[in-house]
Amino acid sequence: MTIFLPELTSPALMLLLTAALAYLLGSIPFGVVITRAMGLGDLRQIGSGNIGATNVLRTGNKPAAAATLILDAAKGGIAVLIARATVGDDAAQVAALASFLGHLFPVWLGFKGGKGVATFLGILLALTWPIGLLACATWAAAAALFRISSLSALAASALAPGYLAFAGYSDKVLLALLLAALVWFRHAENIRRLKAGTEPKIGKKTA
Repeated sequence: MTIFLPELTSPALMLLLTAALAYLLGSIPFGVVITRAMGLGDLRQIGSGNIGATNVLRTGNKPAAAATLILDAAKGGIAVLIARATVGDDAAQVAALASFLGHLFPVWLGFKGGKGVATFLGILLALTWPIGLLACATWAAAAALFRISSLSALAASALAPGYLAFAGYSDKVLLALLLAALVWFRHAENIRRLKAGTEPKIGKKTA
């Protein structure tokens, strides 16, 4: 009896391998690693308990927050760039989604991860850098106006699919919509606080 085994270079297997590696890269909890390495404690026991840069900033350590922001963005962007260079554009989008899911649901932390804002922006920059810059500018403008990180994230993620569609990148709109929906899903508590007027400002320390 002959047993059929797929070739190691088959497109489906390459996409599966891309997704697995991108997920593992995206699941690295840089916020937790950095705060522990700098003696700031367990980030999950600080402020909101989130593992992202905004919560790291609540420790009062701006370099730690900046490092977390850069690395969380970089892991999504690097996953996309490697997948595109080694496999192709379809694999780049698979890597984008997988790395994003890795950040939101990291295996190392019992699938309890961050909200994905920095990783979302890093992915956009790697997929289509002009749109990524526009999304970053949207976040920065909203943050400057309202001083609320979650509101800035919601605005940037909601507008990104429209930016892509308007600029003619229709092949990436569906992915952007899915990532934006996940960002909004992960910000459900923030949205409730925004409605109640109790959402904290950027940089506010929380016990």
